[in-house]
Amino acid sequence: MTKFVPVAFLMGVLAGTYVRADHPVPFEVKLLAVDANEGCDIADVDGDGKLDIVAGRNWYRNDQWIPRPVRIIEDNNGYARTNGEWAYDVNGDGRPDVVSMDFTSSEVYWYENPGGEKLLQGYLWPKHLLADTGWANNEVSYLIDLTGDGKPEWFSNQWNKNNPTIIWTFSTEERDVQITKGAKTETVRREVPTLVGHTIGDINGHGVGFGDINNDGRDDILFGSGWFERPAGDPLTQPWKYHADWDKKHAACPMLVYDVDGDGTNDVINSVAHGYGIHWWRGLGPGADGKLQFEEHLIDDSFSQPHGFCLADLDGDGSDELITGKRIRAHNGNDPGAAEPPIMRYYVWNAHKRAFDGYTINAGQVGGGLQIRTADLDADGDIDIVVAGKEGTQILFNKRK
Repeated sequence: MTKFVPVAFLMGVLAGTYVRADHPVPFEVKLLAVDANEGCDIADVDGDGKLDIVAGRNWYRNDQWIPRPVRIIEDNNGYARTNGEWAYDVNGDGRPDVVSMDFTSSEVYWYENPGGEKLLQGYLWPKHLLADTGWANNEVSYLIDLTGDGKPEWFSNQWNKNNPTIIWTFSTEERDVQITKGAKTETVRREVPTLVGHTIGDINGHGVGFGDINNDGRDDILFGSGWFERPAGDPLTQPWKYHADWDKKHAACPMLVYDVDGDGTNDVINSVAHGYGIHWWRGLGPGADGKLQFEEHLIDDSFSQPHGFCLADLDGDGSDELITGKRIRAHNGNDPGAAEPPIMRYYVWNAHKRAFDGYTINAGQVGGGLQIRTADLDADGDIDIVVAGKEGTQILFNKRK
């Protein structure tokens, strides 16, 4: 059985010089919209060379930052019908489209960037079906390269453990498509983008991560109840071995896999996504029984619902900081600490203490949703943060310089 040793903060001191940037890094908040949407992405939507934001119903043009329509999304019992936004050029026309899925529907859709005057005049983006996955317990969806071929795959984390784990690859097929020319509509046969499913396992569950957890050079898939080992051969035709090395209820989305302490063994950043507690699991390698062993270290338990994470270099020192925040009304107020105010925080690895130092980005105004995005939006040389949650879609402009 996997051994978890609870420890608050390890205080061993490493040899060598430790240089730290000035903290906390200051941020300025810009509110873009308030709705139930919890997903966002960053891309040059209009092709003007500046990074824009897509988030739920709208996209936001750089410098203006006012809502422009993308699609119409219903609210369903306190949730916008989307569990993530991914900007990706689906049809290869050079313009970023939006790929998205619903929490409780099985269809994956893409929304076609119309470009040109239609984009700037506020036309809705045409909606297209990529696939009906057959599964509708979608915690969070991802567009991520799982096969290492440089092209992304579609992946949906299922909160129901009994649902299978499926990797969906992009393909094309012939379909009848209705096109409008002036006042006439006609049906034509065309090659259209689609998704093809490859089942790799018969277990799933809340929480997901991607990375080389067993240090064999191949990225694996983690869940709240263990992990799937990527095979040495073709990952879409070879079986993935399931390892029940842990069982954590409401694990993070995503769990992060990287070498936190620089000892050559990959570790895991995880959380209680619908409760209190952010942790890093120090990787110890396999035990006598072959299962991966970890020491569990507390990073922060001062706020609840730290559902997702992001890594970015906020202080400009060349090393990434760990960013997270409180997801607002994740279960419509039914989680522990749900009534407490929103907060965004970041954490800096302190090599002397072998622990994370935490800093507050914003308290009382901004929290997290399902995705945290980072980029230099204002071209000032600093990394800014974009979050979309039920208290608003917001930009946190980095004011370090």
